[in-house]
Amino acid sequence: MSDKTAQERDFLSGKKIGGKNPFFLIAGPCVMENRDLLEKVCAEMLEITTELGIPYVFKSSFDKANRSSVTSYRGPGLTEGIKHLEHIKKKFNVPVLTDIHETSQVGPLKDVIDMYQIPAFLSRQTDLIAESAKTGKWVNVKKGQFLAPSDCRHIKTKIQESGSEKYMVTERGTTFGYGNLVFDGRTVPILHSYDIPVVFDATHSAQLPGAAGNITGGQREYIPSMTRSAVSLGLEGIFMEVHPDPAKALSDATTQYPLSEIKSLLKELVGLDRYVKQEILNR
Repeated sequence: MSDKTAQERDFLSGKKIGGKNPFFLIAGPCVMENRDLLEKVCAEMLEITTELGIPYVFKSSFDKANRSSVTSYRGPGLTEGIKHLEHIKKKFNVPVLTDIHETSQVGPLKDVIDMYQIPAFLSRQTDLIAESAKTGKWVNVKKGQFLAPSDCRHIKTKIQESGSEKYMVTERGTTFGYGNLVFDGRTVPILHSYDIPVVFDATHSAQLPGAAGNITGGQREYIPSMTRSAVSLGLEGIFMEVHPDPAKALSDATTQYPLSEIKSLLKELVGLDRYVKQEILNR
């Protein structure tokens, strides 16, 4: 299997992904806590990504349906979530993405979002994937912690058979025993062998599921090194959840990346990405 990226294709906002094109970034707060938070994160991320030449997609969830504890904060719900996403999209003129969990959520979001995201635990739910693909929007499927990279070819087929070529798969770690995830770098070239654009989830790959009792733990300190490793393999996108004060975040407090620190990391990743794609891959 030769090293390569996915084939070049048109993306959002007139950008292209695949081939030697730079990676794009999906980033935002894990869950919609309040509108002020969404505005602050989007404004700063847009300024940073514009300066660094990174195509940017804003992300935040209106419902975290798979929280460890029944008492954990889940989000404002679909109706309020749509209002938040419409506001961010209009005010900042950025593409927006959010998670969906049921087919009934596809329709109400169709005219608001630019990308649907299928959570990892739902990555084999055919109806959810198919309904999202039928809208003509991009569909980003988080690879389940239980899936082998080669299994993702079936995800691609489901989307294609639904009439779309707008698919990508996000690597977010593989289950390694109980309460632990590992990033298997073979995932990137294997997915590329099926011509599937690859996104690396820098923050969820650092999780320790259930390790903090009734919440998910994590090791934020390893996010930079894992992300450098992923970018060195030549991928199409990076996913990061960011927060001004991660310790006070209402979801994924142990793995959201500090907003104040993300620019320096992204600047390093841009240089690495450029070197890999120009000097190593796609020769």
